[in-house]
Amino acid sequence: MPVETGAVIAYLEAKEKKEELPQLLQFYQKLLRIQLKVEQKLASRLMPSLSQEVTDQRIASGISLISFDELALDRALLSETFTEVINAFAEYPELVREIPGRLKEPGVAGELLTKGIFKAWFLGAELESVLGEGRNQELLGAIIHATLKPFLVSHAKTLRHSIDQERWRLGYCPVCGGSPDLAYLDKERGARWLVCSRCDTEWVFQRLDCPFCRNQDQNTLAYFTDDAGLYRLYVCEKCKRYLKAIDLRQAKEELLLPVERLYTLDLDRQAREQGYQGK
Repeated sequence: MPVETGAVIAYLEAKEKKEELPQLLQFYQKLLRIQLKVEQKLASRLMPSLSQEVTDQRIASGISLISFDELALDRALLSETFTEVINAFAEYPELVREIPGRLKEPGVAGELLTKGIFKAWFLGAELESVLGEGRNQELLGAIIHATLKPFLVSHAKTLRHSIDQERWRLGYCPVCGGSPDLAYLDKERGARWLVCSRCDTEWVFQRLDCPFCRNQDQNTLAYFTDDAGLYRLYVCEKCKRYLKAIDLRQAKEELLLPVERLYTLDLDRQAREQGYQGK
């Protein structure tokens, strides 16, 4: 099961007592605290929104359980979260670049918090050019991701238990339709599980298959590993995508997958330098 946000915060707090956290972990901790507040507020509001019959029908048809229009997005809570996330980003310009002044202007949150821009991000479409072109759009996407994540995680918690893992073998999340940004091989069987980049849902997927283009040609699929065999980098020569993975059978201690996303950023760098793209 996915690691609870509170557990990750507790891990970082314990680490912080022993040593000063790197800036990246400080930033991540700040975002987690914002997101945990949202999850706690939503915990008593959200109930399973789909019957088991509808859930089974969607899974059988390859349809993720949450569509954007079915998300319960409290506008006041969304606006509050959006503003707090922007402020958190603004504290770490060395990590995420300087926040454009446009984002700090009074009332800009109301202008950006439109259903259209959040839906565009959810569907993977191009965002409106409210901040200019290029990397500003990437920054806006990251801010929207951090804002919506606790809402998606909270919805996912109400639905994950109803998923029959044996019936979903697709490369996108069975709950929200997001792409995986991490995978792990479990300790029991070495089965490969994908982890959703948006709602942290985990699902079983074939070892010898590219989740992004479904390529099964073993001549164009490969993985690289470190000396200890703990970390893997799966690559596909057909679509030029990559996926980080952790072999939990080789882990000497318990690992928190959300934190491992950050600890393995060098794998992302290496993959991109070799011409591969992530999720």
